[in-house]
Amino acid sequence: MASPASYRPAPGSIPTRPGVYRFRDARGRVIYVGKAKNLRARLSSYFQDVGNLHPRTASMVTSGASVEWTVVATEVEALQLEYSWIKEFDPRFNVKYRDDKSYPWLAVTVGEEFPRVMVGRGAKKRGTRYFGPYSHAWAIRETVDLLLRVFPMRSCSAGVFKRHSQMGRPCLLGYIGKCSAPCVGQVSAEEHREIVDDFCEFMAGRTAGFVKRIQQEMYAASTAEEFERAARLRDDLGALEKALEKQAVVLGDGTDADVIALAEDPLEVAVQIFYVRGGRIRGQRGWVADRVDEGQTPELVQDFVLQLYGGAGEEAADTIPREVLVPALPPDAATLEELLSELRGSRVRIRVPQRGDKRALQETVASNAAQSLALHKTKRASDLTTRSKALEEIQQALGLDEVPLRIECFDVSNLQGTEIVASMVVFEDGLARKSEYRRFVIRGDANPEGGQNDVASMHEVITRRFRRLLDEQGRSTEVVTDSGPMLVDPDTGRPRKFAYAPGLVVVDGGAPQVAAARDALSRLGVVDVPVCGLAKRLEEVWLPDEDDPVIFPRTSEGLYLLQRIRDEAHRFAITHHRSRRSKSMVESLLDDVPGLGEVRRKALLKHFGSLRKLRAASVDEIALVPGIGARTAGAIKDAIADSDRKTVHVNTATGEVEES
Repeated sequence: MASPASYRPAPGSIPTRPGVYRFRDARGRVIYVGKAKNLRARLSSYFQDVGNLHPRTASMVTSGASVEWTVVATEVEALQLEYSWIKEFDPRFNVKYRDDKSYPWLAVTVGEEFPRVMVGRGAKKRGTRYFGPYSHAWAIRETVDLLLRVFPMRSCSAGVFKRHSQMGRPCLLGYIGKCSAPCVGQVSAEEHREIVDDFCEFMAGRTAGFVKRIQQEMYAASTAEEFERAARLRDDLGALEKALEKQAVVLGDGTDADVIALAEDPLEVAVQIFYVRGGRIRGQRGWVADRVDEGQTPELVQDFVLQLYGGAGEEAADTIPREVLVPALPPDAATLEELLSELRGSRVRIRVPQRGDKRALQETVASNAAQSLALHKTKRASDLTTRSKALEEIQQALGLDEVPLRIECFDVSNLQGTEIVASMVVFEDGLARKSEYRRFVIRGDANPEGGQNDVASMHEVITRRFRRLLDEQGRSTEVVTDSGPMLVDPDTGRPRKFAYAPGLVVVDGGAPQVAAARDALSRLGVVDVPVCGLAKRLEEVWLPDEDDPVIFPRTSEGLYLLQRIRDEAHRFAITHHRSRRSKSMVESLLDDVPGLGEVRRKALLKHFGSLRKLRAASVDEIALVPGIGARTAGAIKDAIADSDRKTVHVNTATGEVEES
């Protein structure tokens, strides 16, 4: 592992102009490609104290052995060169988006004399026009089957086309009117090309003209008493409308846009994109990528957009839309817009939708991205081999005597030191045991002064959980069952769930929380339960009495499992905290309402369930609650209105909540 100082360029040798730089390792392989408006300022940031760098950046600079750069004239040229180098060298420290599954395309081989329409997967080929991608191949085939009635273009393979040309008679599709039979000369190459162009125009979203034209021809044939032709055109019109029904209308203004959304965690990012053409969703695609640097959402968006459109080439006019809707503007949005506009040949806008249908659609895409990331992680967690590997990695990395088959994780949640709660989640053999989850309301036993103290709260919750463990073990009887020995209550014969010690205790936090947990166990005399902490920011695993954390490999299954357990504990704690906070706010809001005692407040809470629902209720709806009359309901509504007129401020110096 090299020291960055060993290959740091001489002071003043780095130009201050825009450019692209490459880090190479000792074997000369390119490991990272980046661009900069000012090369000197950007590269200098890498050659500082390694301890001040983000861990992933530190890993990159210590893996490197040299750095080189190329000066360019403009920032657009820098973007183009960055994309070319990433594609050429495939650097391992650059974010690389990969498909989370293989999506089918609708392809038209426009480069052939008699173009063919087909469904395919995989990389794009030159001389072929693509539409999609789509979610299901069968859906595309159904659509194509409908459209061939209106646009009878070739859909057969080269072998079938050649065989029927030699035979001198068309295939079945030619006889039933779903192919114009260019193989036997029923149409010329020019006439077939016109059919293909019309098909491509329709698939590109310019549908209104075709529907209107067929309607006019149908009415004209009917007026001329050509009823057979009118009936055929009527059926063609029905086929077009049925094909259009298969594509969801989302925007009514003929929008031509790609809608992009991200779902992130510290190790991975999932991207979803909806292709909207003519106001309709024409396709959908998803990627999952490893996060290999400290880039936030704007940087991730820029990397993705550059990789998505950078290689558009001759198909840029069809591939790049007029508008790209993103969750956050890239750092160099203007430069990226200029590059995409050059590739497309017309103006391209990159923007964040703020309201309306476009905002709603992006929220839908974001929901799909979140589900994609969750599914990606669930697939890893549900595999028995993967779970076993994860548990073995945890055992080896933490130096445990046994594989931790039962893992308990604890998290503390509060708001400005109020309504402090904690959660305990249980995973056995790598799977959640939700029936054994527990919630705790922190009483402040270890923090009599009150206020926010996560360390003291963690000490209290660990103490309470393991004191219960010792109590249940002392009052339990061991019986032998088919599945092995089990601790049961001697009076009821029921299993005691809390009587089993975990193989590992995980706390959400760093060294202070780990020390508090270990101290709580030591005071109870529990010395055989290992403890670790998982810090959110850098995903470090802390052990008691250790100065340095344990760093799992970025792709470690063990780290994925610990993350999943920690995130589940956090979710469970937050849910409990929000529930209690909502009830507390309702109670405090109703304290000053005359004639409203504790019994009636509880009745209101039980009836509405949350402050949001109580705020939305009318006076008549509140009066329907047993024990609440019209006068009291009016007083409650007035109290809510007075509360809504108040503005809440948080004093950043003292942390106190102030109302005005």
